Amino acid sequence: MKKIANLFDSINRYTGYLCAFLVVLMTVNVFIVVFLRYLFGISFIWLQETYVWMHAYIFMAGAGFTYLNDAHVRIDIIYRSSSKVYKAIVDLVGNIFLLMPFLYIIWSYSFPFVYKSFQINEVSREAGGLPMLFLLKAAILIFAFLLFIQALSKLINNFIIIYQK
Repeated sequence: MKKIANLFDSINRYTGYLCAFLVVLMTVNVFIVVFLRYLFGISFIWLQETYVWMHAYIFMAGAGFTYLNDAHVRIDIIYRSSSKVYKAIVDLVGNIFLLMPFLYIIWSYSFPFVYKSFQINEVSREAGGLPMLFLLKAAILIFAFLLFIQALSKLINNFIIIYQK
């Protein structure tokens, strides 16, 4: 079980590194858009949409990496100073009863949305925008999947902590 947890952790770790690279690309992209617009009066809709798409993927795909590193928002008045076993129990309950149902709802409502977009080969509404809008919408499914496998990894690690007690 620990090997599975480590595999899920490594998937989210590498996804996080990819998101960090996307931040650099997005910054260069925004610089180019601003440079072209204000110095030369040139504007490309597809170039502007590219950084919006990268921004979406950074946040959506980076959620699993954030959870891997416990960098998410947490109100930890009691949690911070508690024992390792107490933290594992709280995380276990939170993952099972809060995060997993949330991810199920996200997946079940967004899958038909993304699938329909893929079926009709949806494109940007803007003239000169990017094709294959379903790739942007697929970020929702990627978010749910990566956060789900990271939650499974946390569950495995929490069970290990509880049963080592």
